[in-house]
Amino acid sequence: MNDLIIIGGGPAGLTAAVYALNKRLNVLLISEDLGGKTGYTLEVKGYEGHEVIRGGEVVEKFKRQLEYLNFAREIDRVTKVVAEGNGYAVHTQSNKKFQARAVIVATGAAPKRLDVPGEKQLIGKGLSYSAISHAQLFIEREPAIVGSNLRALQAAAEMANIAKQVYLILPDKGEIDSAFGKKLRANPKVKIFEAPLKEVRGAEGVESIVVGDKTIKVDGLFIEVGLTPGSTIVADLGVVDANGRIAVNCRSATARPGLFAAGDVTDVFIEQVLVAVGEGAKAALSAYEYLLNQ
Repeated sequence: MNDLIIIGGGPAGLTAAVYALNKRLNVLLISEDLGGKTGYTLEVKGYEGHEVIRGGEVVEKFKRQLEYLNFAREIDRVTKVVAEGNGYAVHTQSNKKFQARAVIVATGAAPKRLDVPGEKQLIGKGLSYSAISHAQLFIEREPAIVGSNLRALQAAAEMANIAKQVYLILPDKGEIDSAFGKKLRANPKVKIFEAPLKEVRGAEGVESIVVGDKTIKVDGLFIEVGLTPGSTIVADLGVVDANGRIAVNCRSATARPGLFAAGDVTDVFIEQVLVAVGEGAKAALSAYEYLLNQ
């Protein structure tokens, strides 16, 4: 029986693991990889090598600490977390079962893809799913943003402050008729197309997109159609909200004793590496306090 199992090897999970080890807990981190989204890079002509999400240097230090501690990590996919006795049982894809008195879920959130021609091939080559992370790379350039939710509209507004021209591609009405949307319509630097994205084109990087029957030359593309939280493993525990995120309080605790969550999988504001790092540290310290009182 472990004191603590941490599920997920991204920024939140790695940070939580290091903090838990420093507290001398019997901890096991289970993940398919170590690093999560910080392994992704974005290449833009003239700005090669920039990370898609900031904070990668911090996470890399935590990752190195875990890489040589074989006893503290298990490379596997978790399929389900079940309440069992005074703790939890964690089941994995390789038919293993691990038990712990407390669990931290840090499984992140995956961006929703459109699956149009050219999308998969150009990921990281001018195509990204997080405009908020590197809008600064497009000063005086002409990027396009796909999406009609508030996240996409906010990205277009932020980009319009620095870009030469922003193309906002609306797959549907979404939030465009809101007060925020009306401000975007009135912004001369935002050109709106109410048609689906059909194709992304480019050899070494994004060069143009096909929207409806039009081809538009762009310097980059951001697909902001939403995120899918990795919360299905705890779907039966009553801790997931209507948006699929794990609801946590200010201590990173869920409604279930001994079950904590951190990072993009939770309902905490904004998806950023340094935010996830802080939430991972908080979750580990909260779990430590919980275990002390058991």
